[in-house]
Amino acid sequence: MIGVLVSGEGTNLQALIDAGLPIVAVASNKPGVRALERAEQAGIATAVFDAADYASREERDVALAEWLQSSGVDLVVCAGYMHLFRKPFFDYYGGRIVNTHSAPLPEFPGAHPIEDVLAAGVSETAATVHYADEGIDSGPVITAEKVPVFSDVTPDTLRERVQAVEHRLLPQVLRDLCVQ
Repeated sequence: MIGVLVSGEGTNLQALIDAGLPIVAVASNKPGVRALERAEQAGIATAVFDAADYASREERDVALAEWLQSSGVDLVVCAGYMHLFRKPFFDYYGGRIVNTHSAPLPEFPGAHPIEDVLAAGVSETAATVHYADEGIDSGPVITAEKVPVFSDVTPDTLRERVQAVEHRLLPQVLRDLCVQ
């Protein structure tokens, strides 16, 4: 069973829902985001784990992990989740956390991959699916698909093109992992 972590719009979450994957829980670090609405509309349990509601990030990560565990989650998917986990979360789910990234890894880690790719002037980026570890986008890459960077591209148009690939690639990877 899959638990999905979100922070915003939830377009990758929607791709997973549309693919019919066994999602049993969706959690966010922010209340009121569109991704939570998408999950609720699909009849999926939701919860918010805002760091401001906890004495420490570690305490928040334990609460999140325990909620996922109580929901029957075996595999965690970060779909636009914009918080790094602390060690306690890896004690629960280490080796079973999948993340997406809008650039090739390890070349372009971090929170602004599209902007970093454009600043570097490279001819291609990638939609990358990888395992999350305790570093910043440093876990093993599962798969990546190249996306050309055209000369007239803007950050928004490139982000849209990369996300279109992510919306196809992430469900494929998760189907394969769920079968194993």
